[in-house]
Amino acid sequence: MSASLHNLRNIGVIAHIDAGKTTITERMLFFSGFSHRVGEVDKGTTVTDYDAEEQERGITINAAAVNFPWKDIEINLIDTPGHVDFTAEVERSLRVLDGGVVVFSAREGVEAQSETVWRQADKYHVPRIAFINKMDREGADYFGTLDEIRDRLGCKPIPLNLPVGAGPPHLKEAFCGVIDLISMRMLRFTTDNKGGKIAEDEIPAELRDEAELWRAQMLDQLSIHSDELTELLLAEEPVPEALVRRVMRAATIHNLVVPVLCGSALDGIGVQPVLDAVQYYLPGPADVPAIEGTDPKNRGKKIVRHPNADEPFCGLVFKIQADRHGDLHYVRVYSGTLKANSRVYNPGKEKKENVPQLWRIQADRRTQVESVAAGDIIGIVGLRHSITGDTLCTPQDPILLESITFPETVVSMAIEPETSLERKKLSDVLEMMKRQDPTFRARENEETGQTLISGMGELHLEVIKHRLLRDYRLNVRVHKPRVSYRESIQQAVEVTGECHRNVAGQTLSAKVRIRMEPFAKGVKPVTVLVAPGGVLPEEFLTPAVEVLGEQGEGGGMLGFPLMRVKITVLGGEVHETGSTELAFRYAAGDAFEKALRAAGPVLLEPIMRIEVTVPEDFLGEIMGDLQQRRAIIVRTHVRGRDTVIEAHAPLANLFGYSNAMRGLSQGRATCTMEPHSYGPAPEQVLEGFM
Repeated sequence: MSASLHNLRNIGVIAHIDAGKTTITERMLFFSGFSHRVGEVDKGTTVTDYDAEEQERGITINAAAVNFPWKDIEINLIDTPGHVDFTAEVERSLRVLDGGVVVFSAREGVEAQSETVWRQADKYHVPRIAFINKMDREGADYFGTLDEIRDRLGCKPIPLNLPVGAGPPHLKEAFCGVIDLISMRMLRFTTDNKGGKIAEDEIPAELRDEAELWRAQMLDQLSIHSDELTELLLAEEPVPEALVRRVMRAATIHNLVVPVLCGSALDGIGVQPVLDAVQYYLPGPADVPAIEGTDPKNRGKKIVRHPNADEPFCGLVFKIQADRHGDLHYVRVYSGTLKANSRVYNPGKEKKENVPQLWRIQADRRTQVESVAAGDIIGIVGLRHSITGDTLCTPQDPILLESITFPETVVSMAIEPETSLERKKLSDVLEMMKRQDPTFRARENEETGQTLISGMGELHLEVIKHRLLRDYRLNVRVHKPRVSYRESIQQAVEVTGECHRNVAGQTLSAKVRIRMEPFAKGVKPVTVLVAPGGVLPEEFLTPAVEVLGEQGEGGGMLGFPLMRVKITVLGGEVHETGSTELAFRYAAGDAFEKALRAAGPVLLEPIMRIEVTVPEDFLGEIMGDLQQRRAIIVRTHVRGRDTVIEAHAPLANLFGYSNAMRGLSQGRATCTMEPHSYGPAPEQVLEGFM
């Protein structure tokens, strides 16, 4: 299964929803010979959108992996969702991929979710190439999109080809092909077999000067990264294609430039050059830095593993596909070799795991294999303790890799089983769904008996509801979604918690002094620190800190999870006979409750970043409606014939917004929204919970 590390590409296709990710993936699979027909998103016949919910809605919900050859390389490709509610699928995919193909619509340009996935790729230092899709659409603007990529994403895009024409076939200068700026040839794609054949011609005379200008700009930008190329340009000598590709590859791998191509995935125009660009410019496992982890027994000690089959095995679980007959764990192998019927170690859980079966994943199909090596992406059936973000390694050479972090949920709704028998079935199904989706939460409200499920948005919860009712055939009542509030504190306070009580005939006595204060910079929702200077003996300090951390996770005065809070242990008093570990636990708990009351509660509500694209005729109505929803308009700008409004608005005021917006604009406005931050809720909202 394992190809040469230099001939292997682990890539993801990422973009805003409806930019054409799944369509270009489908064309790649067809042109590579993986599939013998071209599936269509609208008909639900694509390889990677195999789930019934995906086929029904015409969108990607789950990241799907496929493996296929292209010329001299083998590609492991992951087709990711574009909707913000399923951003965790993008997050965990980018964590383990070596490169990415980012798809933009030539008509809509850089959209809200385009920026989100770009930032996610920046976070993991993933080299990218860009594909400007839909050049055959009315209003397609290649150069405008190129400027937006440069300005809004803060990168250095370098066009590798130019479009010949733009727009649909009925226009006089319709899109009909591309000019390759490296080979300086005109490429035409036949549409009778979905673009399968490419005809190379001389560049038309009327386009020659423009092509020469763009090629000169490309070489000028690349000369910054190569002395050899600079010398050839200064000497006015021809620059070999091989040198251009070599310099472009090195600059792309180091995230200094982004090669840009264009085409129409639906018509199969420009897709083969994208596959060639994957081969030429994106890195293989051997081209990216060695994976770095820590020693599980000494977290301060760094360990490096190179992508070599001879090194000790290590890999990362980045996705779980839940199944009644055994979960399928997706694992990226970073070093060493893994064989079926072997044992591995999970250092985060301190558990050993059996690996009975290894599977090569092809969307919804699997092929069993006996072994895999560094660089591979593989499915494992039979793991019992491992979850998304866990490290697997050899027991003799343990290493702990950086895990994957996911955003907090923002929307909740209650579900109630109709019978006690259904309650047990519901509990089992929810546990299965939590294993599969790290952004899905489920907990039972002890007071009402209701089960609360939380997700990343209305669509996320709607998909989960459909699966419960349709796929698992559960008899449950589902209530309307509600906002997942958070809680913080108003001011800094210092208090002393005390313990004076008799337990089993023994008098317990202890005091713990803490400072609780608002803290916006904490990595964790509640940060617990210890003041320097040996404030308490270690045997009493440790249980006190543990209790403060546990209390912080338990929620605040209003019953919502706490965030933006820092607790510092300042000191305490030790009684000669009555001070025990239990006494300090009681005292720490008392200090936490006193501090929480004294600091005063602040209710935080989720704020969404919303982007509305609306024709000029309806701009006033949309702006007025947003302001009524307590939205703050960040900026407006013109994109083609439409106006784009960027705003921040409370999630509580955005339920059902899509329908309202369509009503105000006669169905012509579109919007996207994503979690932005948490902000203080109005006083009247807070009073409703007091």
